[in-house]
Amino acid sequence: MRRRITLPLLTTGAVTATLAVAAPAQAHGYVSSPPSRQALCAENRVPDCGQIKYEPQSVEGPKGLKSCNAGIAQFAVLNDDSRGWPATSVGSSVTFTWVNTARHATSNWEYWIGNTRVAVVDGGGRQPDATVSHTVNLGGFSGRQKLLAVWNIADTANAFYSCVDLQIGGGGGNPTPSPTPTPAPTTPAPTPTATSSPAPSGTWTAGRTYQVGDTVTYNGLTYRCRQAHTAIAGWEPPNVPALWLQI
Repeated sequence: MRRRITLPLLTTGAVTATLAVAAPAQAHGYVSSPPSRQALCAENRVPDCGQIKYEPQSVEGPKGLKSCNAGIAQFAVLNDDSRGWPATSVGSSVTFTWVNTARHATSNWEYWIGNTRVAVVDGGGRQPDATVSHTVNLGGFSGRQKLLAVWNIADTANAFYSCVDLQIGGGGGNPTPSPTPTPAPTTPAPTPTATSSPAPSGTWTAGRTYQVGDTVTYNGLTYRCRQAHTAIAGWEPPNVPALWLQI
């Protein structure tokens, strides 16, 4: 989001004018699960995405748009349906999780398929948690669908946009487990006397790509990665519990 700072200017005759200065904003938010297109880029599951790989949370534009890139030219790849975006197989009920790296007061969240608004969740003008989840009924749809999730901010004219590719009715549940084979008799292994967490792979560092299961230290505490991502300033482990679990 571009923050607007109003500065007074004095002209001849003491007439006061204003100058709007655009200042770069910090991180904001996007749908992390099922993975949105920008999440897939950030996780490098779809390569060659350009700048969006490093700032999936920054797809911000005026309210009322229906585009995946919020009209931002450098994020145009998000509108390209020919990129072979992986579609998440889901049932008729889907839980969408937002990672909010800046917790703006919220008007509402909207979910669209085509020109149909399939769900709206009231934000009450309140500041949301660092992660927010909504369960949406998609029972009227089937097959491959592109869903547009919109986070409408309460105190600005802007919103954040995330497109999520889904295969509705493709299962969405857990796979049928394979039968457990009967183990052959073996000599019992010695009972371990103690267990410990895996050794951390290093100190958390902005700009580094982390995979699920990676462990890091930050401010003397150890965290395990919950979702693959490329770390940026503001995503320190204590700030984004959707990405890091303290162990």
